[in-house]
This record gives sequence, structure tokens and C-alpha cells, in this order.
Amino acid sequence: MRFSGKVALITGGARGLGLAIAYRLAEEGAAIALADIDLATARAAAVALTEKGAQAIAVECDVADEQSMDQAVARTVEALGGIDILVANAGLHLTSYTRPPCELSGAEWRRILDVNVLGIVNSARSCRAAMRSRGGGVIVTISSMAGYKNENAYGVSKLAVRGLTVALARELANEGIRVCGVAPGLIGTDEVIRSFPVDRRENYVNDVQLVKRLGDPGDVAGTVAFLASEDASFVTGETLMVSGGAVCQA
Repeated sequence: MRFSGKVALITGGARGLGLAIAYRLAEEGAAIALADIDLATARAAAVALTEKGAQAIAVECDVADEQSMDQAVARTVEALGGIDILVANAGLHLTSYTRPPCELSGAEWRRILDVNVLGIVNSARSCRAAMRSRGGGVIVTISSMAGYKNENAYGVSKLAVRGLTVALARELANEGIRVCGVAPGLIGTDEVIRSFPVDRRENYVNDVQLVKRLGDPGDVAGTVAFLASEDASFVTGETLMVSGGAVCQA
């Protein structure tokens, strides 16, 4: 049990990749705080985790709001005793943010950068003291393969996440806090299944990826678990691709 006695706070943890990561870390012994703007869904997910034997709570959180993030961390520390792992997963990925850059309004640009980039800064800042008090910790950011192509606002925001991962790793190293990132490719979350027609998914898998299957949320969760564990104690500032080799074909 690599995470026995550890506490993991996962932003955007109520569904999708965040929830898959929560289940994986819980299976390996971590207590889980599901921090999400959708508190009702987070509570239902926490109940489901608890029914499987995990220790889990739900906390309401808007990562773009510094005070909201501070409150989520305070509730987690009060309920679970501290924070050892932060998975900065919360983010926006809507069709409106995959339009060409000049087609987005200033308000749309500010919104995606507030959530996808500043949300990670807020999360790291809020968790920093709690991690330091326990002798250090690990932050895992969730970037995207789109950050290697930078075709739209979403991709630019995820490129910024990669840079932020390095900057945070430098800043927090002396406090015993490692910072790593994961950049998923096409992963079969409920959102992807809804947004991508079957033929589009199949064409991507067959024509772009080297591994000829749709990515599974467990593929990302397993990578996060590795980076958060002592098995990766010599890894910081790095972002690992989980894309089935898609970038090799780009």
C-alpha cells in the first residue's frame, strides 16, 4: 500500500479523470478529498468510495477563487489530518475553448486561464503549508497532449501548465515538495465519449496513435499514482505523456 497514511486532495475529483485517480490512490491506501465546484456530485462520489472501504470526503471548491481553495484545504486538513498529495486536475475543456485564438473574447480567455493555469497556482499555494508541515509532498498537474500542438486557447492553457510544473518544482524543491505533470491524449472519459463520434475516435486511434486502442482513465490514474509515490522520488519538474504514442506521429 504505497499511500497508507497519506492524504490526497484531488481538484475536479467528482467525475472523469479526477475520480479515476481518486479510486486508484484510494486502492493504494490514501485518504481522499474530492474538491469540486459540483458539491452534490462530489458527495455522491465520496459516498461510493467510502462504500468500497476508502476514507473519503467531498469539499466544495472553485480553484479560480483563492479563498475557496484556501477553505477547501482547511476543511481537508481538519477532516483528514493534513495533505500529502495534490492532484491539480480541475480544468475547462469545452468546445468554445477549442476555437482559433482570435475568435475568443477577452472574457473567454480570462476564464480558461483563470481555471486551467491560475487554478493550479491557487491550489499549490493553498496546499503548500499543509505539505510543508508534514515534511513535504507531491503535486501532480494534469496537462494535455493539446499543449504540444497549441492550436487553440485550451492547448495554450495546457502549454502553460507544463511551464508552471517546472516553475513550481523549482520553487518548492527546498520544502521537500516534488511537482510533476501528466499530459493525457485521447482518453475515454464520459465527456470524450459524448463529444467525439465513434468514427472520429476510431480514426484517431488508428491513424494517429501508435497504440491502437482508446486510452482508459486508468492509464492516467496509474501514471499519477507512480509520480505521487516514492517510486518516483527522483522525478520532479517533468511532464509525462500518456497518449498511446500520438505525439510520435504528429
